[in-house]
Parts: sequence; structure tokens; C-alpha cells
Amino acid sequence: MTGEASEIALSKQDLRAVTAFAAACAETVLEVFEGDQPEDSRPRDAIDTAWEFARGGERGKALRDRAWAALKAAKSADTEAAREAARAAMSAAGAAYLHPLAKATQVKHILGAAAHAARAAELRADDDRSVGAEHIEQTAHRATPGVVDVLKRFPPAPSGGGRVGELIRTLDADLRSLTLAD
Repeated sequence: MTGEASEIALSKQDLRAVTAFAAACAETVLEVFEGDQPEDSRPRDAIDTAWEFARGGERGKALRDRAWAALKAAKSADTEAAREAARAAMSAAGAAYLHPLAKATQVKHILGAAAHAARAAELRADDDRSVGAEHIEQTAHRATPGVVDVLKRFPPAPSGGGRVGELIRTLDADLRSLTLAD
């Protein structure tokens, strides 16, 4: 049918690599949320469950439930930086659900945790955009060849999404410019 996206081959190992990358990105700002809401373990639980999947666990209900719980935790946070940190955790658990559709919106599953983490870092630094840019640069160095390979199977990140969308597009462009020698 016209208008349908073609499918992209994704193995369980591809999904595990993307999820590990997302969990590592979200972990970098977990303390931002925990400093705001020290009694709320939902973002940490989401990241821990993402790591469980990345290390060989099942992709099932626990991932979905913990991703949704982290999103709910974001809504209960007192600061925007803490909300972004919780969204990073939600994105980490959600990364396991990258769909094999050749749609630009799927790039958010790959890079969303990194972008939300960078935004949390910016906000924590009084909305200093250079902090977010530095965070994205460090994240690009953290990406494995497997993550870059999966990313390059998809169209470039879509427009929109505010500052988090800008950060996704910056990281997307940075990772797509890498060669295997990088």
C-alpha cells in the first residue's frame, strides 16, 4: 500500500545494544531526579529493567510497566530538570520497543534517552545550552558501532520536539557522520 513504511531488519541483539546505550545515557542524570524525589524509585527501576533486557532478559510487561511508571514519576517531579531525567529513564526502558519501521520517528527510541538526559543536564545548569551540547558530544563517543549501525538503518530524526528534538537531531547527525574508523 502507498504510504506504508518499509520494514527494517532488527535482531534481538540490535535491540539489546540500543537499550544498553539508552540505559547508560539515562544513568548519567538519574541523580537529578533522585535529588528532587529521593523516595521515588520509578526511574531507577526503569533503568534497571532496561539493563536486565540489554543483558539478556526478556522484553515483556516489566519493561512497559516500568517505562510508564517513570513517565508518571516525571509528572510528579518538582523541577523540569528532574522531569527530564525521569523521561530519560522512561526512554531507556522504551528503547527495547524500537519498531522495525523505516520511519524517522523511530529515531526517538534510539536517541530519546540521550536527548532527555542532555536536556536535564542543561536545565540543572540554569538552562545552559553549552552543557547540553557537551553532554551530546560525550554521548556520541559512548555510542557503540552496533548502535550507530542500527541508527543508520532509519531515516534521519524528524523535525519538531522543542529543545529535546534539537538535541536528538544534533546527536543523530553526529552519529551518522561517524565512520567505522571513528
